[in-house]
Order: sequence, then C-alpha cells, then structure tokens
Amino acid sequence: MEKKLVYKGKTKDVFALNNGNYLLKFKDDCTGKDGVFDPGENSVGLTIDGVGDVNLRMSVYFFEKVNNAGIKTHFVNADLNDTTMEVLPAKVFGKGLEVICRHKAVGSFIRRYGDYIEEGADLPEYVEMTFKNDEKGDPLVIKDALVALGVMTDKQYDDIKSMTQKITRIVADDLLEKGLVLYDIKFEFGYDKDGNVMLIDEIASGNMRVYKDGKYIDPMTLSELFFA
Repeated sequence: MEKKLVYKGKTKDVFALNNGNYLLKFKDDCTGKDGVFDPGENSVGLTIDGVGDVNLRMSVYFFEKVNNAGIKTHFVNADLNDTTMEVLPAKVFGKGLEVICRHKAVGSFIRRYGDYIEEGADLPEYVEMTFKNDEKGDPLVIKDALVALGVMTDKQYDDIKSMTQKITRIVADDLLEKGLVLYDIKFEFGYDKDGNVMLIDEIASGNMRVYKDGKYIDPMTLSELFFA
C-alpha cells in the first residue's frame, strides 16, 4: 500500500495511506529533559533503543482492550515487525490537546497545587486538559474556555472526560494485577467527520507514571515488567 509522509512528530511519524487511513511509525525518541525521561516534558530529551517497539506493543494491547470495552478509538491494526500502526482518520481538537487522568498528586500537579495537597496523595480520577504548545509550556485549559473558544462542544468535553476515566480504569486495573500502581496517564483524543470523539495516538509506558512498592518505574523497565 502506498504511503506519503504528512508529519514528523517527536515520537512518531505520520503517513497518509491510499485507503484513506493513516500509518503511525513509532520511533525510539522520548520526551524528557537533560537526558532524563519525563512524560510531561514538551521536547525530545533522549533516545532509548527499542522504546518504539514496546510502545507499539503496549498500545496494541490496550487499544484492543479499549475497543472491546465499546470505547471508540482510531486503532485499525498494527505491523509489529515494521513498528507501525494503521489508524482511522481523526481531527485533533484545536491545535492539539492533551488529556491527563491523575490517581495521585505528582509531577506538574504537585508543582501547581503543592500548597494544598501532599505529594503522592490520592486523587479521584482527576481529569485535566492542556493545550499542546511548547513555547507556553502546555497551558491548562478548563471546560468553559474550550467551549467558548470553539475547540470542542460541551458534549465532546463530557465524552472525553468520561472516556478518559473509563480507559484509565482499564489500564490501572491491568497494571495492578502485575503489582504496578498507576499514578497518572496522558491521552490524546480526536473526532471523526460526524464529531464523535475517539481515543487517538498511543497508550504506552512513555505516557504514564507507574510505581512499584513506592518506587517509580522508568518506561523501559515498565514495559519489561508488563510483558514479562
């Protein structure tokens, strides 16, 4: 099948296919700073050999689970040998939006709200959204602003929040069976030509903070533990 490069991303390249779908090519680049991985960082900070492969494998595993739970995603199929995933076409919200679900107060949440909560404290499936904008440090944006700016409708916001919490539960429950505790996870959503919301991008170790016995597990170790 013919493919045409349409976008070079930080961790994936995107190709248009002649059947109307798209192909995501997973790379070994990770977001971080000063050579240290951080899912919340805005730029590529390091390259980890094989991370593209394990990110794809974990994404396929969870996309299939999420689809089977009746939650709409862009996943069609994957070629593990080529580190690629075929996906349905989807429009992103605005110029790109990240959705974070937090079970524990860590990372940027504790940096913002540390005066009001202890690090590592439980959070009730807390969902927040940020605009993807490296120069402005991915600013937080609330529902009222998203609707007022015409980025999404009231219903789309509610759908994203509900889907985020359901998907996070699926991931967290799966990890817990392996003795792993999910602190937070980052998603991206888009919508089809009829405005229906769907999960896009990936569900991988590089997009989540996971702890075991109170200690943070880096993405590659997490992937090894997950598929052990």
